[in-house]
Amino acid sequence: VVGEIRETTKAGYRTLVTVLTKRMAEDLTEYLHENGIRVRYMHSDIDTLERIEILRDLRLGAFDVLVGINLLREGLDIPECGFVAILDADKEGFLRSETSLI
Repeated sequence: VVGEIRETTKAGYRTLVTVLTKRMAEDLTEYLHENGIRVRYMHSDIDTLERIEILRDLRLGAFDVLVGINLLREGLDIPECGFVAILDADKEGFLRSETSLI
């Protein structure tokens, strides 16, 4: 995933990464940060105003990767996004949902 993120960033696009839990979002964010990637996470513990700021900053290029839990299920419209990684998609029925984008 790190390689794909780097290629996407090099091409001038942002990346969305969906994980299963808040802990996974925080841990992956820390891992990516340690690997030199400009990254933030977003989950239910982040208040609404901060979420809006995070999405604005992603679109403006303040960071390149957004890690979250239900990013795709919330209907985000981010034209700057060039890569979406869905980690552990089959674990919680993500692929079995009739409304899933996959």
